[in-house]
Amino acid sequence: MPHRYFTKEIGGGTAALTGPDAHHLADVMRAKVGDEVVLCDAAATEYTARVTSIAPGRVEFAVSPGYPSGAEPGVAVSLFVGYPKQGKLEEIIRHAVELGVGEVIPFFSRYCVVTPKKEEAKNERYNRLAVEAAKQCGRGRLPGVALPLPDFAAVCAALPGYDLALFFYEGGGEPLRLLLNGAKTPPRRIAIITGSEGGFAPEEAALAAKAGAVTVGLGPRILRCETAPLAALAAVMVLTGNLE
Repeated sequence: MPHRYFTKEIGGGTAALTGPDAHHLADVMRAKVGDEVVLCDAAATEYTARVTSIAPGRVEFAVSPGYPSGAEPGVAVSLFVGYPKQGKLEEIIRHAVELGVGEVIPFFSRYCVVTPKKEEAKNERYNRLAVEAAKQCGRGRLPGVALPLPDFAAVCAALPGYDLALFFYEGGGEPLRLLLNGAKTPPRRIAIITGSEGGFAPEEAALAAKAGAVTVGLGPRILRCETAPLAALAAVMVLTGNLE
């Protein structure tokens, strides 16, 4: 399988890689003129690219006409995740990208165990992890990881732009299958909201409902904070036909 790289320098039948990706292709993979790779423009278009020149810090290509990425789901899902402790967010990011998430948005809430600390530096690492996962699993877009929202009110303020907002609550709620299969108009933009180790406070559940989120459950078992977002995302992808 050809190696996959993302670049913004693409158009008019040519493209280029610079920086770490150019170094990886030229020096680690020892690419030669004439070798083929897959280039992605991060907007779900892929290109078959043939290496035409290699210079320090830069690799240039001739590219075929672009074609839609077959790896991108037909629904855009934002995953709002209660900020967990001890590196669990990294695990969530990696696997959520594999499952087709559009973006990951951490947030702090009343019962979060951790508090904000060096979030800008951590965010850079989180986005690098998302890029690595996107390359590994063949994505045609680069899912982003946002800086964490300061509280649950900020989560609720972000929900009006979605066709459907799903608030996963340990207290249970509407069956997810009925919500998605029974919709007259299939939602194209979906928000998934899951909590941290401490779950949600009752007033946060009330805020979510007031903001238009539908309270749903994930069955009779209590899932860990790193399991719930992935289970919810996988269920949404199955029920919208994006894991077929």
